[in-house]
Amino acid sequence: MRRILISISLALGLALGATACASPAEPVALDASTVVIDVRTPEEFASGHLEGALNIDVQSPDFEALVSQLDPSGSYYVYCRSGNRSGQAIDRMSGLGFTDLTNGGSVESASSATGIPVVTGP
Repeated sequence: MRRILISISLALGLALGATACASPAEPVALDASTVVIDVRTPEEFASGHLEGALNIDVQSPDFEALVSQLDPSGSYYVYCRSGNRSGQAIDRMSGLGFTDLTNGGSVESASSATGIPVVTGP
């Protein structure tokens, strides 16, 4: 159900097409199947995150176990507070065999680039 909601929210607000190397400052068109991942802490996530994003804390000891449950051939748009932790998450995910990864930078940059609104709560 969560995957369907993510797909619907992305499809409504975004043009079709995916990119793996776009700068967060430039508009990014995400495919409806792209999974958006916020790699900040649960507290940061609750204070404001992209609508439909998954929260997988890159600083959590079970980060690798959690992302290993995702399809490594899927498309992922990863963001954090500044772009630093999302870069670390992308490096770690690449080491696990993920190949279609985009660093969205900060939550504000990611929202601006994708058109996905920031929402609060869990």
